[in-house]
Amino acid sequence: MKKVNTLRFGEIEVEEEKVVHFEDGIPAFEDEHEFLIIPYDDESPYVFLQSITTPDLAFLMTMPFVFFPEYEFELDDDSQNKLGIKTQEDMLIYTLLTIPGGKVADMTANLMAPVVLNQNTMQARQIVLDKSRYTTKHRLFPEHKEENK
Repeated sequence: MKKVNTLRFGEIEVEEEKVVHFEDGIPAFEDEHEFLIIPYDDESPYVFLQSITTPDLAFLMTMPFVFFPEYEFELDDDSQNKLGIKTQEDMLIYTLLTIPGGKVADMTANLMAPVVLNQNTMQARQIVLDKSRYTTKHRLFPEHKEENK
């Protein structure tokens, strides 16, 4: 067991095999290589990607298919090889979420750069999809228009 300090969850104990390894770090956080995936709660589709070395660094994520059932992309050979992915079942796909101004109703998902995890080896990468129709800001919840009466 390994003790990890987190800003959000306090000190937690982690089994070594639950640690997610990003060999290349995450874009803009290249020095961060080890993370935990912590569920928001039992019922929630959200999880936190919590840095093991930086207590206040945690990203909110979700599995994109919950909100975007049509979401799909090709994982390039280089990424498949680096992650050791042999079958579709090896992979877990997450997307990073942003909550603009703290307003959950305006939450967006970065579908252009999914986080791909080999759940067998716990190796992960954030993949930037070149020539993608996706953007970094897909709304999770449709906008509610004010009705003019």
